[in-house]
Amino acid sequence: MCQQVIPELEVTWPPFPPVPQLLQVGGNDTVNRKHISLLDLTEFLLFPLQDAFQAFHINPTLVQKFLKPLLIGELAPGEPSQDRDKNSQLVEDFRTLRKTAEDMNLFQASPLFFSCYLGHIIVMEVLAWLMISYFGTGWITTLILACILTTSQAQAGWLQHDFGHLSVFKKSSWNHIVHKFVIGHLKGASANWWNHRHFQHHAKPNIFQKDPDVNMLHIFVLGDTQPVEYGKKKLKYLPYNHQHEYFFLIFPPLLIPVYFQIQIISTMIKRRFWADLAWAISYYLRYFITYIPFYGVLGSLCLLTFVRFLESHWFVWVTQMNHIPMEIDSEKHRDWLSSQMAATCNIEQSFFNDWFTGHLNFQIEHHLFPTMPRHNFWKVKPLVKSLCAKYGVHYEEKPLGKAFVDIVGSLKKSGDLWLDAYLHK
Repeated sequence: MCQQVIPELEVTWPPFPPVPQLLQVGGNDTVNRKHISLLDLTEFLLFPLQDAFQAFHINPTLVQKFLKPLLIGELAPGEPSQDRDKNSQLVEDFRTLRKTAEDMNLFQASPLFFSCYLGHIIVMEVLAWLMISYFGTGWITTLILACILTTSQAQAGWLQHDFGHLSVFKKSSWNHIVHKFVIGHLKGASANWWNHRHFQHHAKPNIFQKDPDVNMLHIFVLGDTQPVEYGKKKLKYLPYNHQHEYFFLIFPPLLIPVYFQIQIISTMIKRRFWADLAWAISYYLRYFITYIPFYGVLGSLCLLTFVRFLESHWFVWVTQMNHIPMEIDSEKHRDWLSSQMAATCNIEQSFFNDWFTGHLNFQIEHHLFPTMPRHNFWKVKPLVKSLCAKYGVHYEEKPLGKAFVDIVGSLKKSGDLWLDAYLHK
């Protein structure tokens, strides 16, 4: 039976169904009662709380004040628990590792690093305008301009990721403000949309029905179990045995300019994210004021679409190389370390790889410590590898080129599994 704990405030659950939007806690130290559903809250609360809670928040004490009224009881020692089969010593050692990282000041950001990073993005934006001002709008100049703007957009994407994870400032509110500026004014996207989507991914990476990044809308089948399931059910929305070929035509070129743009705009309007919409509008106003005098309305739209097209390739290859080749399956109720290690891998470090990927070549360390400033990942990496070696947890690291190849290879493997099950099972 449950040992009842009497909360200070009475708990009143909303009617079910329908599911109302209730409370946002994942990844934010500020609570917003408009932006998340009861399902999201329940998913967060059912996760082994201590490690996930600590990973996502830089001020857990503040967030606990909002969660305290929602506590309705605790399981008695004899009750069934999803945590029962976990290696308690591994869990304890990971928490010790995190405490060591805190003592090493690895969660303290370098203002110089992030100032320089923002500065090099602004320099690229200014350089793009100066170039067409002096050299005109010829084809070669326009192509170089598109490459500069693509680089600026990609790097702004990595920078907004830092602020979105609360890994720059000590105060959450400052991170949120600058996050809205970078993702909104520099990229024309929505901070709330990103937060809602991205923290689900971090909480349950590569878990079907919980990680939105593996919801492929029946366009692709991923991992080892989903293809067999589709094959046995004779589901053939597309010829999945060729998905490693049509991947090049669908995923990299269309994700940002089509799917994300539609999703972002519709989310801001449907969810009434008016502040995010205002920031996004400021981006488009700035862009068109800058480039319409040179290219006209239609030319500016074509340039923007081409930049989004190029950025989408950059984004897809970098973000998918760490996850698609890894285990993708249903929920297995692992501890925090094991669940993140099964779904992520690293790319070898170099100055170029660090810059090109926004330090997502340290995907393992990033997933274990989402609020850690990325310039400190290399410092905590030896500790993580040592812990993994102690408990036989696989720590995978590979060259950048092989990581790209493995995306295609993984899709081919999954497609072949689907075809075999479709024809013979």
